[in-house]
Amino acid sequence: MTEQATSTPHAFPCASCGARVEFAPGTNTLRCPYCGHEQAIPLAQRQVLEHHIEELATLPRKPVAQLAPQQYACHKCGARTQGTTLSQACQFCGAPMVADLSSGEQVVPEAVLPFQLDEKAARGALRKWTSSRWFAPSALKKVATAESTKGTYLPHWTYDAHTASRYTGARGEHYYTTETYTDSNGNQQTRQVQHTRWYPASGEVRRFFDDVLVVGTRQLDASRTEKLEPWPLQQSVPYQPAFLAGYQTLRYDVEPEQGLEVAKGKMAAVIKGDIRRDIGGDVQRIDWFDTRYANLMYKLMLLPVWLANYLYSGKTYQVMINARSGEVHGERPYSAAKIAAAITAGVLLIAAIITLIVLSQH
Repeated sequence: MTEQATSTPHAFPCASCGARVEFAPGTNTLRCPYCGHEQAIPLAQRQVLEHHIEELATLPRKPVAQLAPQQYACHKCGARTQGTTLSQACQFCGAPMVADLSSGEQVVPEAVLPFQLDEKAARGALRKWTSSRWFAPSALKKVATAESTKGTYLPHWTYDAHTASRYTGARGEHYYTTETYTDSNGNQQTRQVQHTRWYPASGEVRRFFDDVLVVGTRQLDASRTEKLEPWPLQQSVPYQPAFLAGYQTLRYDVEPEQGLEVAKGKMAAVIKGDIRRDIGGDVQRIDWFDTRYANLMYKLMLLPVWLANYLYSGKTYQVMINARSGEVHGERPYSAAKIAAAITAGVLLIAAIITLIVLSQH
C-alpha cells in the first residue's frame, strides 16, 4: 500500500499585481499574464551533471509502483488537489503549482530544456502540419485551431557509456563468373553471375556513447515521442522549478534501470554497424558479440512538448509538437477517395507505359 506524498508546492506570485507568473517561452523570465510584469529567473549556481549508475542503489527513492499521487495545496486559493505530475495548474484558480521534490522519493530532474515555442507558435505549427498531409481529406486543411493545447514537459533518461565489444563473424567478398544460357528466342547469351567467398573474422570495437535518450513515461506512445528527436540537449539548463511554472510536467513511470536496458538496445544497433565496418568486405555476417560497459552514467531531464488535440469529422486526434524546433508528429485521418484515386492513376500510368513500349516495338 502506498503512502500519501505530501507537497508544499513552489509559489510564483507576481511582484507587481500579486496574481501569478508563468515561464515565458524563449526567455529566461517569468511573466504575469495579467499585468505583463516580468521577473528574471536567477542563474543556477551549478552545472548539469551526470550520475554514476551505481549511485541509484544508494538513493532513498521509492519504486515507481509505490509512489502515491502527488498532493498539492494551492498557495493562492488554498484548494487541495492531487495528481501524477511534477507541476500543474490549480483546477480552481489556475495558479501554477510545482511540486517540492526534496523528500527524495523520486529521482530529481538534473536538467530541463525550456520551452522555446509559445502556444501561438505551436498552433501555427499544427496548421502547417494539417495542411501538408498527403492523402488527408481536403477539409483537414481548414483545421485552424486545436481543441486543446497543453504545454507539457516529458521525462527522459539519458545514458553515457564507454563500450568495448568483442565479436566473431565472417567477411564476404564477391567474385563473378561468366555463365552461358539460352534466351527465349533460342540464342545463346552470356551473363555475369555473382558468388561470395566467406572468410572468418573476429576482433573488438570500442565506442563512447553520450546522452542516449530514453522516454521516461508510458503515458504517451514512445515510438511517436521518439520521432520528435533530435533535441538540442546541449542547450539544457540545470533544473529549477521556475521553468515549470505554468506547464504540466509528467512524473517518470519508467525506472532508470528499465531505461538503461532500452538504451543498451539502442547502443547495440550502433555497435553492430561498427562491427560490420570493422569486418569489411562486401557483405558481413555477425555470429556473436559481447559488450562490456564502463563508466555508465545517467541523468533525468525534462523536454518540452505541446500536446494538441484537434477535432475532425467527430473524432479527436492528438499530435505532439517539439517545443524547440516545431517538429510535429501525431494522428491524422486519411481520405479513402484520394488513396483510391492515386492507385487508379498509378495503374493507368503503368498501362500507358506498357502500351508505348509495345507500340514502339512494331
